[in-house]
Amino acid sequence: MPHSHPTSPLRTPSEAEAAGGPADIRLVVTDMDGTLLDDDKQAPPQLWRVLELLRERGVLFSPASGRQYATLAREFRGVEQGMLFIAENGTYVVRDGEELSSDPLHPDVSAGVVRAVRELVADGVDVGAVVCGKRSAYVERTDEAFLAEIRKYYIENESVEDVTAVDDEILKVAIFDFGAVERATAPALAPFAGTHQVVVTGEHWVDVMNSTANKGAAIRRLQSELGITPAQTMVFGDYLNDLEMMDTADWSFAMSNAHPQIVARARHLAPSNNDNGVLRTVARVLGLPGLDL
Repeated sequence: MPHSHPTSPLRTPSEAEAAGGPADIRLVVTDMDGTLLDDDKQAPPQLWRVLELLRERGVLFSPASGRQYATLAREFRGVEQGMLFIAENGTYVVRDGEELSSDPLHPDVSAGVVRAVRELVADGVDVGAVVCGKRSAYVERTDEAFLAEIRKYYIENESVEDVTAVDDEILKVAIFDFGAVERATAPALAPFAGTHQVVVTGEHWVDVMNSTANKGAAIRRLQSELGITPAQTMVFGDYLNDLEMMDTADWSFAMSNAHPQIVARARHLAPSNNDNGVLRTVARVLGLPGLDL
């Protein structure tokens, strides 16, 4: 594959760094959509070999995503043992089926967000809410076009009459807008921004979650619990829900296709998600042998 060339003032790992031998990396954390996965939502075929090599070296691997835990576990079925899953944008962290941390929303807040989305619908905005619980995601909207988008990220989902009445711990509320989410939907959620996070996670998605919840906070807890330093951590991201992640690692990488704010926050630039940027960078920095990347 052709190499992507940085066009920003960021730098790729220098030859001087490479000359010192493989970096002492203990934790690799990567966003999924727009980062590890290509634009067709496909993982690179070499991923499984790279995961095997990382495991042999004792390097922990963690997908960090807005996707739910069940969806991430399905993506890595067969190799998930010991893997750290940072799900729902950091609000839910699981390892070997056991919860390591969570940061659930107060039910009154999730209900308020749902009411705001219902008002948007009443005003003619083509939008729907996904109430993201620990066990499942819950939706009121049941048309196939909407459900097809939901299934990409929430394999465990239920259609219910009233999403504010579900019996589950709610981690966040994700809102999907068939138009540009920053046009009407994100502004309509601005009243929540004073006390909670309102994070645009893609062209059509915005999440509302606790002010204390983000991927970076989840990584810092893991680093503390596992005795791993920022110098021993690599992170990769492309969009605004990855911002805080960039501050947790000396080896922080914005994909070349990343949002400008991610590029500004990261220390390094990696090739794009369509150019196998995560695996090529991991292989280079860690000196992984025998990979055709």
